[in-house]
Amino acid sequence: MSDPKTHYEQLLAQYYTWMFGVSFADKVAEQQALLQRILGPAPVSGGTRGAALDLGCGPGFQSLALAELGFAPVIALDTSAALLAELRGHAGGRPILGHEADLLSLASHADAGSAAVITCMGDTLTHLADQQSVRSLFAQVAAALAPGGRLIITYRDLSEELTGLDRFFDVRSDADTVMSCFVEYDTPGTVMVHDLVHVREEAHWRLRKSCYRKLRMSCAWVTQELVRAGLTVAPAGMAGRLVLLEARKP
Repeated sequence: MSDPKTHYEQLLAQYYTWMFGVSFADKVAEQQALLQRILGPAPVSGGTRGAALDLGCGPGFQSLALAELGFAPVIALDTSAALLAELRGHAGGRPILGHEADLLSLASHADAGSAAVITCMGDTLTHLADQQSVRSLFAQVAAALAPGGRLIITYRDLSEELTGLDRFFDVRSDADTVMSCFVEYDTPGTVMVHDLVHVREEAHWRLRKSCYRKLRMSCAWVTQELVRAGLTVAPAGMAGRLVLLEARKP
């Protein structure tokens, strides 16, 4: 079993953008539309809307979207050097600052009350080690947000246990790569995720594999902890298969 950082280093980072089955630009446009629906469009005057933090930024889908919506600087944190390199390759002249850092180091990258918006999207939240880590993150988020600032979260609610063949998923395939995964609900608070990638090598196929744990957190529990951190929470929605939550600092 790997921790999330090692899992991404050894396997998932190489296939992360490919998994979505669309171009990088299309994925950024999708996330920009989602964030614009919540945050509103970029200023017509071209002015900035304040600083943003993108927690678990990956290759930068949300970071680029936030920059296009007028936020500057966008401080992007991730533990994957490979995904941060991908982000930098796409950033161009946008005001995005990428840092190889754990989510729980947020306080060292943002002054208190400095952030207009913080995003934690793409199932990043479930990569934390335990519920206390989630509480610590929410407390740091509340401290970093400016009054009226907003936190936007997407994550996969794994609280309902899957059984039998429902635990197996096709992720994506093409002529040279087939990716699938299966999950084991082996503890009350976590789920073991196994990623399997078959790669064509001339006349043969090679299996690459890794597994890591994700947290199981119901939407009700996450909402409760956001409120405990001093944030107000909008009604939950969905972003594809992910729970979408918006929280605001009074």
